[in-house]
Amino acid sequence: MFAIVDIETTGGHAQYSGITEIAVVLFDGKKTEGIYETLVNPQMPIQPYVQSLTGITHAMVAKAPLFSSIAPHIHHLLKDRIFVAHNVNFDYAFVKQQLANCGFELNSHKLCTIRLSRKIFPGLPKYGLGSICHSLQIPHTQQHRAAGDALATTELLKLLIQNDTSGHLQKMMKRKQPAAYLPPHIPETQFNALPEQSGVYYFYNQEKKIIYVGKAKNIKKRVSQHFANNKTSAQKQAFLREIHAIQFTTCSSEFTASILESIEIKKWWPNYNKSQKFKEQKYGLYHFTDSKGYERLAIDKWKKQLTPLASFRHLPEANNCLWNLIKQFDLSPHLCFLDKTMPLQPLPEIAMYNARVQTAIQSLKANAITCSIKNGTHYILIEKGVFIGMGLVDTTIKDLSVESLKNTLTPYPENDVIRHLIQQYMRNHPEDVILFDKAAF
Repeated sequence: MFAIVDIETTGGHAQYSGITEIAVVLFDGKKTEGIYETLVNPQMPIQPYVQSLTGITHAMVAKAPLFSSIAPHIHHLLKDRIFVAHNVNFDYAFVKQQLANCGFELNSHKLCTIRLSRKIFPGLPKYGLGSICHSLQIPHTQQHRAAGDALATTELLKLLIQNDTSGHLQKMMKRKQPAAYLPPHIPETQFNALPEQSGVYYFYNQEKKIIYVGKAKNIKKRVSQHFANNKTSAQKQAFLREIHAIQFTTCSSEFTASILESIEIKKWWPNYNKSQKFKEQKYGLYHFTDSKGYERLAIDKWKKQLTPLASFRHLPEANNCLWNLIKQFDLSPHLCFLDKTMPLQPLPEIAMYNARVQTAIQSLKANAITCSIKNGTHYILIEKGVFIGMGLVDTTIKDLSVESLKNTLTPYPENDVIRHLIQQYMRNHPEDVILFDKAAF
């Protein structure tokens, strides 16, 4: 019925590390039916700290069998049995990955003795295998070796079965139960408290530091998707190992959750968020008057001490905007620094040309609208084309203005991702946009 498994590895990630030792104990719920153990040649270096922890050296595994030669037997032992381990997701990910590399599919029910111990023996000081064996007086020889740990886990499972008066074992063996796939340090009650609505969720490590921020239309469903699969990705293995707490903030929709997610990633810079962690190299469209009296438009890198007429993330985007102004208002490419050759014709008369530049500037300001977006119970304020903030607004307020929203909403810094999200939403949902008087600015 049960296959109690323990492995020793070269490192912590199933996709990039190998197995150096494996033990499988076959257990029918009452007695041990057999045990298989062997060293394995991982065909890769064993990290020094792993060697010191397990005592397994390169010399010990040099003549050991490759996993490919024992894969058929391992698959036979595990097939049609419940895969049991102390922190089962770690061992399962490695074995599944190695079997897959050899052409075998593993899709077993899993049982985690850490999580089951927390339910049946609550209140113990620690739930690591060594600690729990000490607390329950379980013999545990050869710690951090596959056979020693697998036999100790078998004895622990016997005690858990004997003391399971509330049916926890049967509940955990159901494939879709959260306890079967959640990180071992996350209480099931914490997962159950997650809402089934839009918002942002946060994963914390043992030091209470945010290591990942995500957004979701359904927070509970999205969090479960991180773990309720048999993927062996490095990120999933890191999550299973490091996540100690989950928190969340609800939002009115997936749109506002996307904005908040971007804000939080920029604020906390979590280790496991890859997207949006880039240095925003902004460009600005600037206006100045040269020594001859010509008003000129120029593209340059963002300058903190100057306020641009418009800002851009990419240089081609800025060039495209300026060329459109040149064509629309008959400006000089030479005076806009886009044509560095000597002009074939004389430059236009200063006053006439400056009037065209001012008309172009006014068109940019007219496009930099001040408005609010009503999204469910949330409002988002954009002033002169810049995201100001968002939050809940009392629906009884009759005099909705820029100032009243500024006093009500939570201010947030703008970034390129938020700017793109807002522009896209305004194009797709013009009915949610509340324009304010353009003359006000």
